Amino acid sequence: MRHDPGGLLSIALGLALVAAGFVWRGRVLRPLSVKRAQAAATRERSRNLLRSADMAIAEARRRAAHGEPAIVTVKDVTRVACQRYGHLFVEREEAAAALRRRYEAADCRVDCMTDAFD
Repeated sequence: MRHDPGGLLSIALGLALVAAGFVWRGRVLRPLSVKRAQAAATRERSRNLLRSADMAIAEARRRAAHGEPAIVTVKDVTRVACQRYGHLFVEREEAAAALRRRYEAADCRVDCMTDAFD
């Protein structure tokens, strides 16, 4: 009985890849640089807070009755950041700064009120 050498080679290669996958699965790679990893985490946190502020503003606008201003608080931003992004603790100043940036970018002075400037 003759076996195809190409078929046997591909089966052996497949088994080697599966074995390598079992050996190396789940290993966490170290970041190239601690500073770069910290900078990336800081950028991600900042983006998450800005997104949280956007969501809090949108939610406040949906809740507001017709003709009434939407009321967005720093506490709303912290709540969204905790619920959506899993931040355990957000400092009031961080959330207020994010809310101020998004408040001004979204031109909320026309139809919103906030405590971020206090």
